[in-house]
Amino acid sequence: MTFWDSAVQFALSPSFIFLHRILVILFILLGSFALSVLFNYLMKRSFERMMKKRYEPGHKPDTTKFVVLRRLISVLIYLVGFAAIIYVIPEFRAVSYSILAGAGVFAIIIGFAAQNALGNILSGVFLATSQPIRVGDRILIDEIKGIVEDITLRHVIIRSWDNQHIIIPNSKVNESKITNYTIEGEEFIQTMDLGISYDSDIDLAKKIIMEEVQKHPDFIIYGVDRPMLTQEERVRVRVTEAGDFAMHLRAYFWAKDTMTGFKMMCDVLENVKKRFDSEGVEIPFPYRTLVYKKDLKKPKKHKEKKG
Repeated sequence: MTFWDSAVQFALSPSFIFLHRILVILFILLGSFALSVLFNYLMKRSFERMMKKRYEPGHKPDTTKFVVLRRLISVLIYLVGFAAIIYVIPEFRAVSYSILAGAGVFAIIIGFAAQNALGNILSGVFLATSQPIRVGDRILIDEIKGIVEDITLRHVIIRSWDNQHIIIPNSKVNESKITNYTIEGEEFIQTMDLGISYDSDIDLAKKIIMEEVQKHPDFIIYGVDRPMLTQEERVRVRVTEAGDFAMHLRAYFWAKDTMTGFKMMCDVLENVKKRFDSEGVEIPFPYRTLVYKKDLKKPKKHKEKKG
């Protein structure tokens, strides 16, 4: 037997065929991975160049659509690679033909099994196109307040104010009520509530609150008219309620974002309390008088007169 005869016999042997198929599968998988990495790199470079031309330095562009599109294309590349593996391996083709023959039942089974996953993927596409939230937005969703760090095909990642990373499925995000503090600018009206006693001077209390707000280093003037705060008013203090033991005041002032507004409120509350103490404005607290039953005098019993 010559060398060529041995080579041909080995090429037709089951061992060589199995090895050849393994190598083909590995080649397709590695090719799909390399193509995905290369495509992501080229898309990222193209996006950065486009943003440099379109936006001024220091401006943060919206990357939401780009991120979701990049991931969709990566998924498509892997799906094409998977289809190529099925096509080049005869055994896999035979299995795929059998699956297609019973496609109706198989589709129903797959539909039920992958219902949540497909719903999250479609929701991710809707989030990227309609953009109720974007990467970098400050939002409030289901009592969770934080910054959107990433939007994937399956979930949204939010970093809360205490640096926790919260993962919410896209389908739940689409069904939830969202407050977006960034979509038209992060500036918002911060409120601060205080109560003063009925004996205190309301005008003096208002004056102290307005002065302390305007003295804060983060105080801003935002030239927009709103029902509770007009352009001419830097700070507004209103009486909101005459309570059981206090007159309730509410201050309105602009803050550059929600976190700064919360810090301002904490600082101003402390400073206002110190000013109130020094200038004789009382912050009341409820009084409660306890009367024990054993301390009460027993009523005298009246004797009935006999007729």
